[in-house]
Amino acid sequence: MARFLSNCRVIRLITQQTQDFPRRLGRFRVGNCFQNLRMASGGGHTNRLIHEKSPYLLQHAHNPVDWYPFGQEAIDRARRENKLIFLSVGYSTCHWCHVMEKESFEDEAIAKVMNENFVNVKVDREERPDVDRIYMSFVQMTSGGGGWPMSVWITPDLRPIMAGTYFPPVDRWGQPGFRTILQRMADKWRRDNTELVEFSSSVVHAMTESLQMEESASDDLRIEEKFRECTRIYKGRFDGVWGGFGHSPKFPEVSRLHFVLHAFLHSSIFLQNPDQDLFHGVAHTLEKICHGGIHDHVFGGFSRYAVDQKWHVPHFEKMLYDQAQLMMILCNCYRVQPRKLFLDISDRIFKYMCSDLRDSGGAFYSGEDADSLPTHASPEKIEGAFYGWLKSDIEAAFEENADKLKDFPFNALEVFNHHYNVKDEGNVEPHSDPHGHLQSQNILIITGSAEKTAEHFKIPLEELEKMLSIASEFLHEIRNKRPRPHLDVKMVCAWNGLALTGLSKLASLSASSVREECAKVSGELFTFIHKEFFDATAGKLRRVCYSANEEAPSTPIYGFLDDYAFTVRGILDYYEVSLREDVLAFAEELQRVQDKLFWDPEKGAYFYTEANSDNMIVRMKEDYDGAEPSGNSVSVKNLLLLGGYFDSSDFRDKAKKTLHYFSALSHFGYAMPEMMSSALIHDTGINEIVVVGPEGEATNEFLKVIREFYIPGLILFHVNPEQPKEFAKIKVNSYKMVNNSPTVYICFNQMCLPPETSVENVKKILAEKYLHPK
Repeated sequence: MARFLSNCRVIRLITQQTQDFPRRLGRFRVGNCFQNLRMASGGGHTNRLIHEKSPYLLQHAHNPVDWYPFGQEAIDRARRENKLIFLSVGYSTCHWCHVMEKESFEDEAIAKVMNENFVNVKVDREERPDVDRIYMSFVQMTSGGGGWPMSVWITPDLRPIMAGTYFPPVDRWGQPGFRTILQRMADKWRRDNTELVEFSSSVVHAMTESLQMEESASDDLRIEEKFRECTRIYKGRFDGVWGGFGHSPKFPEVSRLHFVLHAFLHSSIFLQNPDQDLFHGVAHTLEKICHGGIHDHVFGGFSRYAVDQKWHVPHFEKMLYDQAQLMMILCNCYRVQPRKLFLDISDRIFKYMCSDLRDSGGAFYSGEDADSLPTHASPEKIEGAFYGWLKSDIEAAFEENADKLKDFPFNALEVFNHHYNVKDEGNVEPHSDPHGHLQSQNILIITGSAEKTAEHFKIPLEELEKMLSIASEFLHEIRNKRPRPHLDVKMVCAWNGLALTGLSKLASLSASSVREECAKVSGELFTFIHKEFFDATAGKLRRVCYSANEEAPSTPIYGFLDDYAFTVRGILDYYEVSLREDVLAFAEELQRVQDKLFWDPEKGAYFYTEANSDNMIVRMKEDYDGAEPSGNSVSVKNLLLLGGYFDSSDFRDKAKKTLHYFSALSHFGYAMPEMMSSALIHDTGINEIVVVGPEGEATNEFLKVIREFYIPGLILFHVNPEQPKEFAKIKVNSYKMVNNSPTVYICFNQMCLPPETSVENVKKILAEKYLHPK
C-alpha cells in the first residue's frame, strides 16, 4: 500500500490537480449545461455504439469519438497498438455526463486527440456495474471521492493509472482541461511508460490487498458495542432542524434511516427504555423529505438528492431505486407510528411509478433524466426545466381552472401559494442555482405543514387537502404538455427487486388507497422477474431487460450479486403478501444460485462477480451501503429468513460467516447500516408466526393485523387445515386450530407463546413488542 500511495505522484504530475476537482467546480450544480441529447447530433458521425441496447451508449452513438463498448474487441486493439484505453463511465439520466458529452465528446478537435492516441470505451454503469465498481474504487483510493461521469485511463491489460470524474474541455482557473490531460497522458505513455506500468501494477496490488480482511479472532460479534457506536454516530450527525445527516448536498440515505428505525425497536434490549430520539430522527427526516422540493408535489415521486440543506432544490433525475426504497421506509415507519402523510406519499410514489416508469410487461424502467427542453422550440436542454413554475404560470392555471375551485369558501390561489412557498421573484436561493437556470422559478416546497396552513387560513384540513389535490391534477395536466425529460427504458433486475419490496410493503397496508391495485402490480412484477429476468436455460438472472418491442441482445449480461440479493429480498417480501408456496420456493432457488456463483468458500461472504468473469482485474466484495445497500448486507437478512423458512443450517451458517467477515471492519456498523440491521436480527433471532385457518374473513383478519406491524425478522406461514400440505419446514400436524377457530402461533427467538384465537390478543402481543400505538 505504501508503494501504491507513493506512486500516486505520477497522477499528480500529469494532472497537477486533485481528483475532487468537480466538487470545487460545484460538483452538484454544474454550469455550462447547454447539452443537446438528440440522437442524431455530432455532425453525421456514427460509431460502434449504434449497435448497442443501452440508452446511455446510444446517446453517444453519433459522437465523433470512435467509441467502443467494453469488451474484447477494444482490448485486443489496445494491446495490438500498445495504446492506453480511455474508459468513460456514466448513465443516461446523468446531468454531468451530458455536460461532458456536449463540451468534449462532441468537439471535433478533442475527438481527434482521443481517436489518434487512445482506444476509447464507453460503459453504462447501470448495465455493467462490475466494471464501474472496480474503477470507481480506484478513483476513491486516489482522490477520496468519486462520481459520474467517471474518466479513467487504463493500460492495455486493464490496470488503471489515472482517473477523475468530470473534466472541463479547456484549462480553467489554473487547472488543466480535458484536452490538456489527454495530450499529457498520450505523451507520457509514448515517451516512457515504464513508470506508468509500474504504477498500474501497484494499483492492482493495493486493490487486491484491500480485499484481504482480517479474520475475527472471536466468535463474538460484539453486537451491543457496535450498536451503541453506530447509534451514537448517527445521532451526532443528525440535522435536528431539517432532518437527514450532515449539511448539503442531502441524499435520502434510506439504508441508514432503515437501520435507525430498526435500532429504535431494538433499543429497549440494550437500554432500559426505547430511545425515542432514534424514531424521531427517522420520522422527522421523512417528513422533511416529503415536504421538500426533492418530492414532486405535482404528481409524486422523488428526485435523486437535494443540493441544499432544506431538501428544497433537487438534482432532478428520478431513479427507480430511490422510489422503491423510499416507499419501503415510508411504509415501515407508518407501521411503527401511523401518520397519514407517510401513507399518502407512498401511494403517490406508486402512482408515479405505474404511470411514468412501468413497462407494459410489468417491470419498471430505470429512471427519468434531470434535463429537458424549456419549451418545444428550445434548441438545448437544461436541468429542472420540466419541474419549475413561474408564479404567473400558476396564476394562469388557477384562472383557467376556476370552475373546479369555485365551491371553496377561500381564495384557493392565495392558499396554494402560501402552502408551497410560491414567490413573485421565484423561491430558489441563488447559492442553490449559481448559473441561473431556475431564475424566477418556483420549486414547490412545504415549509410548514397542511395542519399549519389550515390553521393559518382558518379552514378545515379536509377542504385544504381537497383543494390541493385538485390543483395538483390540473397542474399535472399542464406540465405534461411540456417537453418531457428523457426516459431510460432499460429495466435493471436489482432495482426491480427493490421495487418488488416497496410494492409489497405498500400492498400489505389495509389503509392504503391503492392496496388492491398495488397487490396486482406486485404479482405482475414477480411474474416478469420469474419469466423474463430469470433465464431458465442458463439457470441465471439477467442483469437487464428491455421493453417488449426491443429485440434481446445476442449476448446477455447476466446478473451480479446485487441482482440476486435484491431480487431474493423482493420475492421474500412479496411472499409475505401473497403467501404463495411457489414464490417462497423461487426465493430459495435463487439463493442457491447466488451461493453457487458468488460465495467465497475460503473466507466467507459474497464476491460481486462470478468467478472467471471476463476482463476483471480484481474480484471485489463491497463493504459499503450507499444509494443502494450492498449485496452482502441484503444477503445476510435473506439468509437468516430463508434459514428460518427452510430450517437450513447452511443458510444460517453463511449469514454468520458473512457477518464475521465484515465485522472486522472498523467502520462496519456505520458504513454498512443494512448489514448492522441484519446483525440485530441475528442477535435477537427470527420471529416466526403461523396462522392456522381456512381461507376466509376470520383468517384474513389475523393476517391483516400481523402485516400492520413492522417486524424486521418475520417469517410468516399460513396453514389451511382444509387443504393440508407441507411446505418449507412446516409440518401441518404440528399446528392445529383451537376450538375449531382460526389460531395464531407466535414464536420469538425460538420461544413460543401459547396459541391465540383472539385478534385483539394478537394485536396486543405484537404491540407490546413492536411499540405499535393503540
